[in-house]
Amino acid sequence: MKIKQLSMMIAAVAVSASAFAANPKLGVVYDAGGKFDKSFNQSAFEGASRFKKETGINFIEVQASSDTQAEQVLRGLARKKLDMIASIGFAQTQAVQKVAKEFPNVRFVLIDGVAQGNNVNSITFKEEEGSYLAGVAAAMASKSKKLGFIGGIDIPLIRTFACGYAQGAKSVDKKSEIVQNMVGTTAAAWNDPAKGGELARSQFERGVDVVFAVAGGSGMGTLQMAKEKGKLAIGVDSNQNHLYPGTMLTSMVKRVDNAVYDSFMQMKNGTWKGGVTAKGLKEGGVDWALDANNRKLITPEIEKRVLGARKDIIDGKTKVIDIRSGAACPA
Repeated sequence: MKIKQLSMMIAAVAVSASAFAANPKLGVVYDAGGKFDKSFNQSAFEGASRFKKETGINFIEVQASSDTQAEQVLRGLARKKLDMIASIGFAQTQAVQKVAKEFPNVRFVLIDGVAQGNNVNSITFKEEEGSYLAGVAAAMASKSKKLGFIGGIDIPLIRTFACGYAQGAKSVDKKSEIVQNMVGTTAAAWNDPAKGGELARSQFERGVDVVFAVAGGSGMGTLQMAKEKGKLAIGVDSNQNHLYPGTMLTSMVKRVDNAVYDSFMQMKNGTWKGGVTAKGLKEGGVDWALDANNRKLITPEIEKRVLGARKDIIDGKTKVIDIRSGAACPA
């Protein structure tokens, strides 16, 4: 009788574990740019939405407008006993680090930052590799050989984009000049399209004819200004080619959508693990975008050069410097 009862208990535990894996309680916390920034956060939203569509499992979504609020939001979701929370953006790194320690039974996925803890998976991207391809395309398309870069805030992550972009451009023409500006110094810098547009206008007046916008929602102003001035622009994070067809040379895509989708699916299937995961060209984490919206701008020569550079990076023939490793930018 006791053996039978024990068997029933074990079976009940097995069913409970299976149900937990199959129907996890999930959450997404967007950063200051908001989920409709047409860039980083929106890509995360699309990944979570794809998971929901395929599995029927919903997710809670919240926006944290500041670093302090991020900690409050994460703690609030953790108290709801969610199984996994995806934190979107490096600005939430400290918040994840702190709250994950307080709630060891909640899994956290941090996109674009690294936090410690057995219950944290930090997903980073090799932005320098995708930006290198953007730089190759920009240098080949530019007539003035003056290329623009507009970042959100002057931090290592954004400088990594800029350095990769410069390395790619100078691999085509060592005389390429890179003009750089940052939108601001606070979280508001990611959602100020007016300032993004002003900076782009200033760069165009200095002779820039291709600009790479890496500034979240602020980048929308940069892309719009390029359209108005008849210049070329490069989008970031999600494929933004469709926003201004004929003006968008390409987009440096960062597959945040896949990172969120995969994490949720791993949680559902019971295969999720903590640690640090870095995704580059080889891992399908970054790339350039070529579609019907920019097909006319990408000549056979540009396409051949970019695809060649892409293959060389994947094969290890070209090493793109990541300044976050402590190395100085060579370009």
